[in-house]
Amino acid sequence: MIPACPAPLEPSRPKIAPPPKSCDTHCHVFGPGARFPYADDRSYTPPDAPLEKYLGMLATVGMERGVLVQGSAHGSDNSAMLDALERRPDMLRGVAVADETIAPAELRRWDALGIRALRFNHFFRGGQLHYRGGVTLESAKKLAPLMKNLGWHLQLWIDCKDLPDTIPTLREIGLPVLIDHMGRTDARAGTGTPGFQSLLRLVGEGGCWVKVSGAHRLSNNAPHYPEARPFHEALVRANPDQLVWGSDWPHPRIEGDMPDAGKLFDLFCEWTPDAATRKRILVDNPARLYGFVA
Repeated sequence: MIPACPAPLEPSRPKIAPPPKSCDTHCHVFGPGARFPYADDRSYTPPDAPLEKYLGMLATVGMERGVLVQGSAHGSDNSAMLDALERRPDMLRGVAVADETIAPAELRRWDALGIRALRFNHFFRGGQLHYRGGVTLESAKKLAPLMKNLGWHLQLWIDCKDLPDTIPTLREIGLPVLIDHMGRTDARAGTGTPGFQSLLRLVGEGGCWVKVSGAHRLSNNAPHYPEARPFHEALVRANPDQLVWGSDWPHPRIEGDMPDAGKLFDLFCEWTPDAATRKRILVDNPARLYGFVA
């Protein structure tokens, strides 16, 4: 039985408005299933979260730009996301999923539509990949030359406890790397673990980007997720020029209470009190990473 995900909450309007040209760098569009079917071997079934609903969320939170990440419920069929990019090229960029069997011409077509990265799955639970349909780093090795030619980066879904053993592979691949959701580890372990410390060193050296997102995935203690705050603050101290933010809307396969995208942005502002630093993370860094025109 494939588990069904609850629908996202209607977002609240944040207490502090984001600066102009702010970007939510981690969201998904799903369906509508009648037009864009879900993969037969998916790990979860999301509620339909089409482009129109996504744009409404961005407007409420106050984001003028967005980055869509291919959700595993659609497997390697990126059609729903590509359709969204084609309809809103002014404000959207994307992160796709593909393996080495994809034709180079198709990747070049995606680049013209606004794809700026491919996402790879190195997130294990119980010795197995946690999400079905993901593409492994073995495929990244084969795709790296073309990705480099296109100016793309590698987005990595990983628990940072596995990062020390993975860094040599990432260096072999030789692409810019973005780590999802602050390293997506269990916040109860604290920031002193070898995995998170390796992430801090890497981002501090400019060796990777990190999304200061997913507080609701590090901690189940809604709605304030206090255990996640030290991770966010440590990353901001390490190198704010290599950070971007995302809401993770519509929060698929959430473990615990459904978050509110507006409240998540409130937490970002509370945990990043300096307005100039917030602008770097919300505006300047996404513009560099995803190629938004000023």
